[in-house]
Amino acid sequence: MSTSPVVEEPETPPPTPGGARADLRPEHIREAVIRLAGNSQDGIQSAGAFLARLAGRSSQDVMTYMTIPSTISGGASIFQVRIGSGEVLSAGDEADFLVAFYQHSYDEHIHHLREGGVLLYDSDQVEPDPEEKRFVHVGVPITGLTIEALGGTAKDKGKNIFTLGLLSKIFNFDVEKLKKLITERFGGKSEDVLNTALMAFQSGFAYPVGNVLSRLYHFEPADASAQAQITMDGNQALAYGLIAAGVRYGAGYPITPWTSIMEILRSEFPKYGGLFVQAEDELGAVSLALGMSYAGNLSVTGSAGPGISLKTEAIGWASMAEIPLLVVNVQRGGPSTGLPTNVEQSDLYQAIFGGHGDSPRVVLAPRTVEDCFYVALEAARIARKYSTPVFILSDTSLATRIEAFDEPDLSGLMMNPAPDISPRDQEYKPYALDHLTHHAPPGSRMLGDKYPVVTGLEHDEMGHPTGSPKLHAAMTAKRRRKLQELAKEIAIPEIHGDPEGEMLLVGWGSTYGPISEAVNVARERGESLSSIHLRHIHPLPEGLAQIFSRFKRVLVIEMNDEGPYGYGQLASILRARFCDPKIHSLTKTDGLTFRVREILEGALK
Repeated sequence: MSTSPVVEEPETPPPTPGGARADLRPEHIREAVIRLAGNSQDGIQSAGAFLARLAGRSSQDVMTYMTIPSTISGGASIFQVRIGSGEVLSAGDEADFLVAFYQHSYDEHIHHLREGGVLLYDSDQVEPDPEEKRFVHVGVPITGLTIEALGGTAKDKGKNIFTLGLLSKIFNFDVEKLKKLITERFGGKSEDVLNTALMAFQSGFAYPVGNVLSRLYHFEPADASAQAQITMDGNQALAYGLIAAGVRYGAGYPITPWTSIMEILRSEFPKYGGLFVQAEDELGAVSLALGMSYAGNLSVTGSAGPGISLKTEAIGWASMAEIPLLVVNVQRGGPSTGLPTNVEQSDLYQAIFGGHGDSPRVVLAPRTVEDCFYVALEAARIARKYSTPVFILSDTSLATRIEAFDEPDLSGLMMNPAPDISPRDQEYKPYALDHLTHHAPPGSRMLGDKYPVVTGLEHDEMGHPTGSPKLHAAMTAKRRRKLQELAKEIAIPEIHGDPEGEMLLVGWGSTYGPISEAVNVARERGESLSSIHLRHIHPLPEGLAQIFSRFKRVLVIEMNDEGPYGYGQLASILRARFCDPKIHSLTKTDGLTFRVREILEGALK
């Protein structure tokens, strides 16, 4: 077995593409996109996550993207990480550096490698096209070297950590920080497991790759005075945002990709005197959560689209009874079981309209991993103030994506609200028509000796069931007015780009990064392109009509189907709201996030 890498450089120097990534010489490069392609069993997600967390601890910006198979037996998988010294808005359209573990990895992903980029491949498993001269080819016998380093019984295990060592040598990463991350990751296991991981890493780092790659890539040193950063995925950020918002109770049932939020809350809530229950099914989970909120503690439940469908009737009860409740939907491809591990934004209609009768609820959508944390705070504020269900629409991309962001100032954010069981005066009516509903938790004393009722039936101001047509109309209007009042306090979205022009892109959720980067690229080319991003989806903020009026075309970018009438879900809502024929759609349903190129092609064609 050869112990020297097979290195083939391109016949001509790499071309110079536009933008900040134009020059790949070490004195100029600010970022790189690394794509690991193999099988889910190889642990490439773990290797990629180590790189992402390293970037966060080095005060560099980072964003990741991954695909995993939905079958238990595993299968082809990728992890892409974009690390940069400046702002990183998306995971990158093309890879600068591709690691191919298998032949299928090479065959399916070589077209994602930019011309002049570097292909690092396992020469025990991969035979590149000998006629392909556009890339730097570096062949390393990863499988054989891993077995040699760890012993014959290791087989394919440890290739991910060996490759992490290789990448650390190639990119001159901070080895000590990476070793610390590996120790943190495997420190809870047996000493043998940790030692094996460190041995695999060290073996990869010690492999004599040479200076071919280190001459091509280099990161500018991070600003040592920069604010401390934390690195996590969207599900983690959302879970810890709920804790910061003072949520201490909840219930759920496992489903991809919501489950990791539930597991964090099960572990963390008891540390704050709270409780998270894994119920026997989705209906039991939402009912438990409603009981917790009725008791005076704002609670959370969550799922993916299929589970939200099962919770629908009980969420309608929350709308009628005006019980505050947080509902997290980590969207995935549908309908039915659909694409459990792929991204889609096709549950917007379900969140806004998914209930029988007029059952108002609020819908928010975080735009980045960092925003997952802050949207949880906003959702809790709204639920408490307006006594209403609030949906948080995340998605698979945000759930699994790793980003680094400035550490929140928890001292000014943490809440720990206790149930208000103070006595209510003689005039207390929870459903009074002239003010917002705020319930008295069980145990609160009623000085007028009249105790209210909570029910899913239409009711009077004390909650007693009624069939009065006049009261039903009045209570329906009361529940509607909450959303109208909320709309007045929502800030108008900021415009990214010029305040008027040829085209305005409108996005929501995880499309924020690619849309913003597309605007930046278009503006560098002299094109008139701007964007806004909606965080409050229902109700919509006031002032959107004035923004739209300043542009000749409005294009809504979203990951759902255009439907029978040719418009995506948000686009249809905006057209219905503003009756504006210049609102159009750019949609996709391939289970993948938008690429910057796709947005530019759709907008500027």
